[in-house]
Amino acid sequence: MEENLQTGRKLRPVDLARAHGLSTQAVRNYEEAGVLPPAARGENGYRAYTPGHALALAAFLALVPGHGHATATAVMRAVNRGACDEAFRLIDLSHAQLAEDRRTLEAVERALRDLAPAPGTTTTTTTDPLGATGTAADPDGAREPEGATGGGPGGRFIGPLARELGVRPATLRKWEAAGLVRPRRDPLTGYRVYDAAAVRDARLAHQLRRGGYLLEQIAPLAEQVRAAGGLEPLEAALGAWRARLSARGRALLAGAAELEAYLRAAVK
Repeated sequence: MEENLQTGRKLRPVDLARAHGLSTQAVRNYEEAGVLPPAARGENGYRAYTPGHALALAAFLALVPGHGHATATAVMRAVNRGACDEAFRLIDLSHAQLAEDRRTLEAVERALRDLAPAPGTTTTTTTDPLGATGTAADPDGAREPEGATGGGPGGRFIGPLARELGVRPATLRKWEAAGLVRPRRDPLTGYRVYDAAAVRDARLAHQLRRGGYLLEQIAPLAEQVRAAGGLEPLEAALGAWRARLSARGRALLAGAAELEAYLRAAVK
């Protein structure tokens, strides 16, 4: 591959840089990082790039929006050392992640259609697989009173809710501290009790966390839902999320096209 790329007219670092709005130092850095194949050196020691290097740089820059800088770099390094199977494996992983993110969005949308459970809904009482425990100082940890499945009519304790969501009770407490959920306290036991609205907020936080949202991003959404008494404020957020996934899908296609052009030129 390297021999094929060293043919053709010679290009200076500035020629590659200007074409993409980069600095000449950035071009040199990409070569040192393995994103570009090694350039030939003239008698004066200056780098002499070729159209093949220009294709490599174009491929890398096209890969970044869909795959991220780290994966795009790894893909180009693999290609440049002749390990195309490794490059294709990395590309496959990005597509698989996008597919998983789409499934997560669909799960969020399904959850939002049916967030508030019917009053009196109970949950399973199987042993917490995460092994979290409570203490005397924190009575509403994962170990509820024997046989407890809820916190009274229309509510549930932290342990059963954590098991339902597949998280640790400590995660629910963290969400509470961040303002994502607002359980009440049972006046007799001191346990946290999650009513229908708090369960809705917890399920919403869980799904949005899976979608990559940070706690500080979820908190205002949860507050909007509570203030509005419904889920309408989330429609714009979900639409933006969907648009980002579509943009990433298109970016993956654009990156694949540029990489294929580079590969075609390399084997001529």
